[in-house]
Amino acid sequence: MKRRKKWLLALAALLTVVVLGVVGGSFYLYHFAFEPTPKVLNHSSSKNKSNLKKNQAWLKRTPKETWHETSATDDLKLVAVYVPAAKQTKRTIVVAHGYMGNKEEMASYIRMWHRQGYNVLAPDDRGNGQSEGDYYGFGWPDRLDYVKWTRQVVRRNGQASQIGLFGVSMGGATVMMMSGEQLPTQVKAIIEDCGYTGVGDELGYELNQLYHLPKFPLLYTASWVAKSKAHFDFMRASSVAQLKRNRLPIFFIHGDKDTFVPTKMVYENYRATSVKDKQLWVVKGAGHAESYTMHPREYARRVGAFMGRYVN
Repeated sequence: MKRRKKWLLALAALLTVVVLGVVGGSFYLYHFAFEPTPKVLNHSSSKNKSNLKKNQAWLKRTPKETWHETSATDDLKLVAVYVPAAKQTKRTIVVAHGYMGNKEEMASYIRMWHRQGYNVLAPDDRGNGQSEGDYYGFGWPDRLDYVKWTRQVVRRNGQASQIGLFGVSMGGATVMMMSGEQLPTQVKAIIEDCGYTGVGDELGYELNQLYHLPKFPLLYTASWVAKSKAHFDFMRASSVAQLKRNRLPIFFIHGDKDTFVPTKMVYENYRATSVKDKQLWVVKGAGHAESYTMHPREYARRVGAFMGRYVN
């Protein structure tokens, strides 16, 4: 009897340690991944950084406007930069930035689209740049904010507006997640670069890469924390599910050496949408978000040709 009691006490103690470990790990995962705190996640080449500085200087001196919007949930004040085309046009590209990024981090892409004669709208997502928020949405709540940004483009530029969506990394996931929503008819096409299949998929992959831990149970308990603090269930945040509802032409781009958002994800995303007008370009030798840096002319030509067929 005493031995049995000792075993039960030991088991209870072990379970307590496990539960406390899971709870503590869940809060740490939320803090690390979702809260806008200083962290080092460097996946950019030195050439990419050099080009970015030049293009940020260009963006700083280029005529532009500051636009404002209210988030679709949580009543947050959002900020975007609008760069009108050199020649007046109804064609606008809405650009979505990556994880821990902001509109200024998209300066190279803003300049690329501006050179091709488009107006460009580049928002700061929730918790990024000048926008309010104490969490990163990984594209899921942000997708609804971007729908509002597209509607603002139509209000400001008129019903004859034609809009393209473009995003890189988390921004790529954002525009894919938008694809399953009811968008203004003025939105004509989507280009995504190195976006993930889903937030749970990406966090599960990083959990394994960084800490060699499985998805269960930590990822699921962390989703409860996110639901409480950031008001959305990231396990439901799926690019694949949204793409199954997509009806717009879409172009997928991914580096074949991407180890941050693994290349295999782009094939799943590509298969998820049944639209006939879809393209896939897997860039040889490119790591995460390096496709434009490695092949700037070919990249600009390919995305310009695709978008030009639908936004014209």
